[in-house]
Amino acid sequence: MIPFGVVGIILALSLSRQMTALALGDEVSAGIGQRTRLVKGLAFLAVVLLTGISVALAGKIAFIGLAVPHIARFLVGHDYRKIIPASVVIGAVFLVFSDVASRLINFPFETPVGVVTAMVGVPFLLYLIKTRGGKRYANKH
Repeated sequence: MIPFGVVGIILALSLSRQMTALALGDEVSAGIGQRTRLVKGLAFLAVVLLTGISVALAGKIAFIGLAVPHIARFLVGHDYRKIIPASVVIGAVFLVFSDVASRLINFPFETPVGVVTAMVGVPFLLYLIKTRGGKRYANKH
């Protein structure tokens, strides 16, 4: 899985500037000379590679992959050159705290870590749906 992960990460990081431009809209992106279909296709490939590896390795806690990028965007802004590395750090820290919390919530028994990640992630995603629902998140800031 390591080679696929490396390819996915390199692809995601190399597309970060193009994804930031694409977040402004297809017309703007095409207007500055970006090949939007190619960028979207390559981004889709990166997402498929990284999501497949994440779910294969992490299973149910892959829910972190849904919430953390939105949390990172909320904290660092809309530049994917900042969102991608911030997501890595925030995701790792979030998982460590979730693991510790899962061990302490119902001591001496362990609560599944997926339950703890969902307890934090679901309210945040519901907040985004409530405040940004139907609108592009990038257009609100």
